[in-house]
Formats: sequence, structure tokens, C-alpha cells
Amino acid sequence: MKIKIILLCSLIGIGISFCAVSPQNDEEKEKILIQALISGLNQMHYQPPKIDDAFSEKVFDLYLERLDGSKRFFLKSDIEAFEKYKKELDDQANMGDFEFFNLSLVTFNKRIDQVKGYYKEVLSQPFDFEKKEEIEFDEEKVDYASTEEELENYWRKLLKYRTMIRLNDLMEVQEKAKEDGNKEVKIKTYAELEEEARTKELDVHEKWFLRIDQLNRKDRLSTYLNAITSVYDPHTNYLPPKEKENFDINISGRLEGIGARLQSDGSETKVSSIVPGSASWSQGELEANDIILKVGQDDQEPVDVSGMRLDDIVNMVRGKKGTEVRLTVRKVDGTVKVIPIIRDIVVIEEGYAKSSLLESDKVKDEIGYIYLPRFYADFTKTGGRNCGDDVKKEITKLKDEGAKGIILDLRSNGGGSLRDVIQMAGLFIDEGPVVQVKNKIGKPQIKNDPERGVHYDGPLVIMVDAGSASASEILAAAMQDYGRAVIVGAPTFGKGTVQRFMDLDQAVPNGLSQVRPLGYVKFTSQKFYRIDGSTTQLNGVTPDITLPDPYKYLDLGEREYDYALAWDEIEPANYKKVKSLTDLKALVRASNARVQQNKNFTLVEENAKWLKEERDITLNSLNLDAYISSEENIEMMSDKFSEIGKEISGFTSSTLKMDLPSVNTDTTKAKQREEWNDNLEKDMYLEEAINIMNDLMNSPAYAKNK
Repeated sequence: MKIKIILLCSLIGIGISFCAVSPQNDEEKEKILIQALISGLNQMHYQPPKIDDAFSEKVFDLYLERLDGSKRFFLKSDIEAFEKYKKELDDQANMGDFEFFNLSLVTFNKRIDQVKGYYKEVLSQPFDFEKKEEIEFDEEKVDYASTEEELENYWRKLLKYRTMIRLNDLMEVQEKAKEDGNKEVKIKTYAELEEEARTKELDVHEKWFLRIDQLNRKDRLSTYLNAITSVYDPHTNYLPPKEKENFDINISGRLEGIGARLQSDGSETKVSSIVPGSASWSQGELEANDIILKVGQDDQEPVDVSGMRLDDIVNMVRGKKGTEVRLTVRKVDGTVKVIPIIRDIVVIEEGYAKSSLLESDKVKDEIGYIYLPRFYADFTKTGGRNCGDDVKKEITKLKDEGAKGIILDLRSNGGGSLRDVIQMAGLFIDEGPVVQVKNKIGKPQIKNDPERGVHYDGPLVIMVDAGSASASEILAAAMQDYGRAVIVGAPTFGKGTVQRFMDLDQAVPNGLSQVRPLGYVKFTSQKFYRIDGSTTQLNGVTPDITLPDPYKYLDLGEREYDYALAWDEIEPANYKKVKSLTDLKALVRASNARVQQNKNFTLVEENAKWLKEERDITLNSLNLDAYISSEENIEMMSDKFSEIGKEISGFTSSTLKMDLPSVNTDTTKAKQREEWNDNLEKDMYLEEAINIMNDLMNSPAYAKNK
């Protein structure tokens, strides 16, 4: 309620202009919308940029990138015509003027109609796949076409490339049918297969352009407004009423579908995260950063989703429990894979903290392991669970069963409840600050451990990776600053900001209620700082012991976003390091020595370099033989790296004795727990965490307490 009041007060100035307008049409409603958006963000955003010519240029570039980043529609002359508006968008936004947006929309629709004539003509004739020519897919290396003939040639190459991929798929299916003696597959000539590939590509583009034609002005306006909000920071977004409904469904905790969160840049749709306990999580093949190329229902022909609206893709992926969706995705390594997933309702239990006992040939004592997939909480106060209490219970159970050290796994934990991360940090320290939270104005708020006393004071290892974000980074950073735990893994995501929602309808005087609903803005309102004074924003948390990471050479996490808020520092909080932690340098040396001798980690490092090399190759051959050779090389390397982690030995994971009664009385739970333990025993990173824990337990600081 406080935010709504502040917003209303801050918009009195533009409220006066509202009263002078009688919104009889969409044009006037749009004027109110953009003025409310800009004024509200300037008042409420943590660090609003100055609305000036530099801001205008950023909006201009970002909007065109999202509208036609692949440069398939606009001509260079179109961009030159737009250039006169490059420094005027700030003024237009403040005045509620859409002159540039209107021109871009008219021009874009004109080019779409023009391109429609290209694909039909190009796909009506056979392609020469013996010819040696190439196509560039790096948008930064491709310029807008100078002429219509040049644009048509680019489309010819694009359609040729897509048809070549489809032809290769058809040829592989036919070859496999021959090998298997499958008589149901009709054997066709090369010419017939090539024609079939073109026919399918024609059908895909006809449906694609049909979907484009269905996009209305509101859809395009949303793209424009989000180009404006994204210059504030990448987590500030405009959500029309329909998209807000989708967001609410996504965070409600009850998902009937596959349990994967998606994001789109306008041309590609990427998996941003997997919901713990969901169908995707259980199936195990779909991963964050996978690019979704096609969506198919059961055994139906999959639909190409490139360029499709995100909410349309989400609707295709969602479905009733028990039905199958088949996602064709492009992995980070460039391989294309079809992943069948049976839709289900999220298994809530799998989203909660759980633990096991780890035993290793190299470790005398048992080690406790706690997996925390997210920082969940019962915000409704209706008797639900929260992760702070749950982790405390798991620690108690592990201590009761004789665990001498604890490994807390925060890998791929995207964050959640701030209250619970503060409570959880208090389990490992006696008293003191945990995190600093800074608003737009005023001094930072220091969030302290709410209770005196230490629930667990033994050896502690915390595992993190590039998917560990927000609350995960707060806990890892606090334990690192106190010297309370050894942080192990890969540098974390780097999201050190808090977002809140602003209802734009609250900015509209009652006399103009007919313009509602305007939608919402998700905006950044606060920033997190470690107790040492540095922020987790952008740089994340660097582990004490960094292990080889397959994505280490790629730009992932907060750094990959345009206009992410910067890293900075404030005054440190008043805290004292825990003196029980051993010399980190000795632990690092011992771990590095093991990693260098471990062939799994050697392969991971090799894989990381190969992924970087593949990402840097943006010029693609349109020669079929060259393409097949390239694909065979990718498959060969992918097979080589698929051996990573298959040879793990020396430790076992077992269910806690006090958990056995509840697990064994439910066959589903028993099977899930068995699979979970089996997967842990194949985790090479956990294996090294156990080795690090062993070194820690045998260090002078802890050995005397054994």
C-alpha cells in the first residue's frame, strides 16, 4: 500500500495533464500509459537513469534490436530514416508522443509484406547444395541490406540453410530406416527428399507469417515500452495485464505443465530455469540456456516457434497433466535434441530441503548433505513450510545420526525469501549482520541474525554455481565474509537486486477509469550488499575453491544482460570473522592437485574451451557435405564429453534412518529418493566437495574436536 501511495503522489504532475485529456481512443490511452510508466519509474526505481539524449539512443538501439535484431526486414535506408529520432525518444516519451514508434511500425509492416513474396518464390525451386557459399548469423557482423535485391538474397541464404538442416534430418531418418529394415518408411530419392524439405519449410513460414499478421499494435507497443524499461536495468519490465496473469501463474507454486521458466529476446526463446520437482526437473534433459526451436504435441508435427510471441509459446508448452510435449532444443554446445516431457503438476516435496548421509572410502566420518533448491517461505502465514525452519530440522537430524561435517548445496538455487536466508545464516553464527539492503534513499539497512546461539558450529562447505542467485549469493557471501564456510564451485549469477510490482492503474485519477487496465511494471527497488561492503550485483560470489565449469568461457548470468546495474561498494558492517576456519590456501592447493589428476575435470575444462570455440563460429556453410561434416564433428565431441562424470567411485549416499518410515510407506517417494541417491553418487562436483570436507575436518581448527 505504501508503494501505491508514493506512486500516486509522485504522479500528481502528470495527473494534471491527464485531466486535460478525454481518453476516447487508444492513442490517448497510450499517451497516459507511457507517461505513467516513465514518471513512476523515475520516482520508484532504485537508480533511474537520466532521461536525456543518451537514454534515447539506448532505447533506440535496443528497440530496433528487439524488433529486427536478425536484420531480416529493414533496409539500411529505413534505419537512416529512423536516425533523426535517435536523440528524440526521451522527449517523445515525456510528451506521450509516438511518432517514431508509429513510423517504425508502418515501415516494419511494409517490409513484412515485401518479404512474404520472397520465401514463396525462393522455396519453389530446388537448392544447389553443392555450391560453396556461406551465411553469417552473428547480428553484430551483419549489416542491414542496402537494396531489396540484397535483402532477398539474404532470405534465399536463410531459407537454404533451414532447408538444408531439414533435408539432413530427412536423410538421417531414411538411413536409419534402411539400417533397421523398417518397411514403413518409404525410401525416396534425393530429389524427392529435397522437395519434401522445401515443402515443409514453406509450411513453417506460412504459419510463421500468419502468426506475425496476428500481432496487433498493443503487442508491438509492449516491445517498445520494454525497450524503455530495460534501459533502467534488465529486471525492470512492463507487463500488460495478460502477461501479469501469466507471471502470477508462474509464481503461484502450482504449475500444470513442464515446470520450465522461459524468456524471449524477440527472436529466440530460452529456458531461464527449471522448477524443482517439476516434470522437466524429473525428466532431466531440459536445461537452463537451452534454446527452444520447435514445440510438438505427442506425435504431431512440431511447430517452429522462432520469432513467436512468448505467451503463445508458453500456451503451447502448457497442458493437462499426463499429456506429452516434445521440445526441439538447441543445446549450448550447438547440438539439437528432441526432448519428450510428460506434463505434470509440480511435486512440491521435491522443491523442499532434504538431506542424506554421505560415506566415502577416503573419509573416516560420515558427512551430512543438504540440498536446498530454492529459498521458499509461507508468505500467506497459513501454516505452510519455510526453508529456514526446514534446514534447521535437517541439520538436527544429521547431527543426531552422527554427521561430523555438512555440505549445503545451493547449486541452481535462484533465490527467494530474504527473511529465511537471514534466519538460515543465523544457524551457523552466534550473532551479527548477514546482509545490507539499500533503498533508493537513506542509509543501508543492516539485517542481523535474529537469534543468539549457533545451531551448527562444525565444518561447513557450501556448493554454488552460475545458477546460484540472489538469496543463495547472500548466504554464500555472508558465510565467506565470516570465514564460516568454504565456498566451492563456480562464480555465481550476480543478481544483487530486489524487484517489486507497480500497478499503473493506481496512477490514473478516478475520472479517467476508462483507460484501465494499463498493466504493471516490475521494477528494481533495492540492492544487496555483503557485510564487507561490496555488492553481489554483477560480479556475484567468487568461490574460495573454484572447480572447472563447462560454461566458464561464456558470458552467462547478470553479465550477459544489457544495462545491468553496476558493482559497487558501501561501508562494511560491523562484524567479526569466525576464527575456527583453517588456512584456505592449504585447502585450495590440495583441491587443485586432485582436480589436475581427475580426468573428469580435465574433460570439463576441454569441453569449456570447445564450447567457446563453437560459440565463436558464426559463419555457416550452405554446402550440404560441409554441413554434414560439421554436424558429425559436433556429435563426436558431444559423445566424448557425455562421458564426463560416468566414472565416479568412492562414496555412497543413503537416506537418513529417521526419514525411512515416511519414505518407505510411499512407493513414489521411495523411488524418487532412490533415484536421488543414485544421482548424487554420480556427481563429480559433490565428490570433490567431500574431499574438501575431509581436508577441512582434518585441519587443525577442527581435528581437535573430532
